[in-house]
Amino acid sequence: MEAAGAPSALGRAHLSHLPQRPPVNLSFQDLTYTVTNGKASKIILRGINGEFRSGQLTAILGPSGAGKSTLLNVLAGYKVNGASGIISTNGEQRNLRQFRKLSRYIMQEDLLQPLITVREAMIMAADLKLGSAMSKQRKAVIVEEIVQLLRLDKAWDTSSERLSGGERKRLSIALELLNNPPVIFLDEPTTGLDDVASSTCVSLLKRVARGGRTVVCSLHTPSARLFSVFDHVYVVADGRCAYQGTASGVVPFLNELQLPCPKTYNPADFVIEVSSGEYGSHVDRMVAAVDNGKYQRWRDYEVEDRYQEMEIEQLNAGGVQKHTYRYESTASTQFVVLLKRMLLQTVRNRDYLWLRVGLHLFLGIIIAMLFYRIGFDASKTIFNFGFCYACIIAMLYIPMMPILLAFPKEVQLIRREYFNRWYGLKPYYAALVISRTPATIFFSLIYLSIVYPLTSQPMETSRILMFISVCILVALISESMGTAISSSLSVVNSVFMGPVLSVPLMLLAVYGMGSGDHPLPILWKLARYCSFMRYGLEGLVVAIYGPPRDDLICPDHVVYCEYKNPNYFVNLMGMSGVSFWVDIGMLSLMLVATHAAGYYLLRQRLSPNYAFRAIKVIGRFVKTKISLSH
Repeated sequence: MEAAGAPSALGRAHLSHLPQRPPVNLSFQDLTYTVTNGKASKIILRGINGEFRSGQLTAILGPSGAGKSTLLNVLAGYKVNGASGIISTNGEQRNLRQFRKLSRYIMQEDLLQPLITVREAMIMAADLKLGSAMSKQRKAVIVEEIVQLLRLDKAWDTSSERLSGGERKRLSIALELLNNPPVIFLDEPTTGLDDVASSTCVSLLKRVARGGRTVVCSLHTPSARLFSVFDHVYVVADGRCAYQGTASGVVPFLNELQLPCPKTYNPADFVIEVSSGEYGSHVDRMVAAVDNGKYQRWRDYEVEDRYQEMEIEQLNAGGVQKHTYRYESTASTQFVVLLKRMLLQTVRNRDYLWLRVGLHLFLGIIIAMLFYRIGFDASKTIFNFGFCYACIIAMLYIPMMPILLAFPKEVQLIRREYFNRWYGLKPYYAALVISRTPATIFFSLIYLSIVYPLTSQPMETSRILMFISVCILVALISESMGTAISSSLSVVNSVFMGPVLSVPLMLLAVYGMGSGDHPLPILWKLARYCSFMRYGLEGLVVAIYGPPRDDLICPDHVVYCEYKNPNYFVNLMGMSGVSFWVDIGMLSLMLVATHAAGYYLLRQRLSPNYAFRAIKVIGRFVKTKISLSH
């Protein structure tokens, strides 16, 4: 066996235990991408052509705004609408659904799960991406190989938020290498790294490519040393291909066009400057010289090409069975791994947990003091009704607001993992709901354990359980409502939209109170039935005042207590004939409905269907019309 790290091995020995995949050569013809904004449209890519080969490390270069990232996004399938042309894999027209399963896209921003160490992140990713059929011993070997290859062993027990920029980038790559994807896209992998870290990252990517993978990177301004490492260079200028070929062929190519590169100048900088028009209008000549990417400058790289083809053939010796590229792990395995990860993150986020404990204690004490010992006082029955309403509002806002602030950022993490086929959305959402529920119940009980006894509510087991169950259901609905809102909006818009939508729910909850049994307008009556806070308020009132309950105590210093009889008060509030179990059933139904809405909106955020896309297009059109009218 060849020694690990030997130059002739080119990284193959390091990844000997990975699942074997057939190599994929990616090519594209007449690729065009257009962005529309109302009636206006802008062409980003202009009928470009090219080919990225398996076993080679490819760099996409070009001036800012030339279309590098757009080309990468279109090839990866991250952007589909507005793209036209032919994209092929191994000579056959690409099946986008299939291609997304066998390719991985590592975005420019290193989005890593917080409060998770490198060890835990790799092991959990291995469980998700390699499946339960593979033994733990083999998974451990694969993880060890990748960690050694990408030199992450020193950061093995370091939490993700404490990693350096280079370590974060390498971990992002390591996580996607676990199931050996044939095609890897990276959007500016050296951004934010110093020269040494960039050189290390690119060298490691080249070793990965030598294992038979198609590795494509977009770069901004690589150094001369970094530029020479790449096997294949693709230059984009004004949405067209200005050069395609080897890194060593750039200077001869420019010499042919009477654009000699100074000997002490970085060829990458020079070709980007020429493409941006700093030395005159030469882009058309460059595009014509390579026929907008149809012609490739391989030249003196033929020997290396033959060597890479031998490498790939050896890697796939014996014949690689055709792989379906479905999820490697079952839905139950995905659920268990994701639930474990979420619970671990929740437990480790101690500052947030203590903040929630402090907030529930603070509000519990404040509300208990405001409504102190009024539960049995017949002269303060209206105030006790206010206590029930205050509890409902507390159960509305406290669980919802943290979700509105935190979940939009988590959606970005979900987008990366879901797009790269880590797991399905159903196991993720189920794990999300289950992981949040215990904490919500626990914090609600802290609040209720303070306010219920200090306000002197009836200390009957049945009434206590009724009161607690209603409050917890309202809290869970509020939390799921926050998820539904924040799954499709940004942080700013979510924090704005959540409280705004809560106001009509609060108003509808008390609409018609005090009118007795007088009929209400049918429209507002139907609207009131849509407010889960109405059912929550009814449930709390029935829990405290529902029959059988004796008359309340009228203090000696009060001459007359109008609401001494609980039945009279319930009838006056328009709640006669209200059933506690109907309220519980409606709250449970609304909890399921809000979770379903949250799941649907999150799915549309990650992979919108045609109807949802049409709604967004109409929305953008209306927004454009309004802006033009002003």
